[in-house]
Parts: sequence; structure tokens; C-alpha cells
Amino acid sequence: MIEFTLWDILRNLLLAARWTILLSLIAFASGGLVAGLVTLGRISEAWAPRVAAKAYIAVLQGTPLLVQLFLAFFGLALLGFNVTPLAAAALALTLYTSAFLAEIWRGAIESVPRGQWEGAKSVALSRWQQMRFIILPQALKVGVAPTVGFSVQVVKGTALASVIGFVELTKAGSVIVNATFDAFRVYGFVALFYFALCYPLSLGAKALERRMAVQGH
Repeated sequence: MIEFTLWDILRNLLLAARWTILLSLIAFASGGLVAGLVTLGRISEAWAPRVAAKAYIAVLQGTPLLVQLFLAFFGLALLGFNVTPLAAAALALTLYTSAFLAEIWRGAIESVPRGQWEGAKSVALSRWQQMRFIILPQALKVGVAPTVGFSVQVVKGTALASVIGFVELTKAGSVIVNATFDAFRVYGFVALFYFALCYPLSLGAKALERRMAVQGH
């Protein structure tokens, strides 16, 4: 057994936490971009984009993130692509995030009263103008809180990247435990690190929800 001081454990977990944060940011930012396109397809007046977006969401929401990570890493490797653990994890989490954000945003857009849509049409606004000037500003008030809230799930989802060898908080904790056999203390600190990352996001989502509710009245 290797002797690790408390500082050794915390220092290694802090270093790994940087990768957890980086992966979370990549997944949320790129997932948001993809989600925007999927949302547009989901609310499109044409049937083909609607069906394609609905199928995309159904597949990604209906399969475990763990399986998606295996497909991104091992599946692409079998196809001849040399994918690093970070790239595979970023790809899987981007797709996973986009599917859920697209549904959140679709719900926010469809929560806008139909009278607003009809009023926008009555003044001869184009579909793009309706969305830009009338619908999206109202949908933003509904969608921002659950969007921030879902970021907590993204952070926690990065823990699964450890199964493909990506060294984030959970993987670093496992490595330290294998060296020290001090599972209780190490995983206790890992849990505290995740709490420190996720709890402010949860508070932010609740605060935004209350603020939007007040503005709505």
C-alpha cells in the first residue's frame, strides 16, 4: 500500500476536477449548438425534419449514456477511427446533452400561448421573424431555469467517462483507491467535489425559476 497524505489525495482530485469541468463545458456548449438545430427540426412545419428530430431524441433518450460512451469509443475504433477517451466522451456527452436540451427547449417554445403565434401571423411576420421577435423571448423565460438545471446532470454524467479510461474525478478516485485501499475517505472526497460543482448550479436554476416566475406575473 502506498502512503498518501491528505494533501496528496486532494491535489490529485483537484487536478482531475479540471478535466471534469472541461468535459462538462464541452458537452454543454456543443450539445447546446446541436440541440438548437434539433429543436428547429422538432418544431418545423415540414414533416421530414420533425420526424428526423423526433427519432434522434427518442434514440438518445432511450439508450443508456454508458452504452453511448462504449459506442463512441470502441465502436469508432472498430470502424478505423483513432479516438482518444476525451474525444469519445465529448462526442457521447454532446449527443446525450443535445437530445435532452432539445426537448426542454421544444417544451418552452410550445408553452407560448397559441394566441401569440396567431397574432404574429396576423401581422404578416415570417416564420423566422415570429420566432425571433415574439416566440423565443417568451420561451427563454420558461426554458432558462430547466436548462441550467440540466447542467447538473451533465456534470454528473461525466463520471461515466471513467469506463473508457478518461481520467476525471471518478477515475482519479479509483486510481487513488487502488493505490491506498482507503476507499471511504477517497470516494468521500470525490462526492464532495461533485457536490461543490453541482450544488451552485442547482441553486442557480432555482433562483432563475423564481425570478422568471416573478417576472411572469
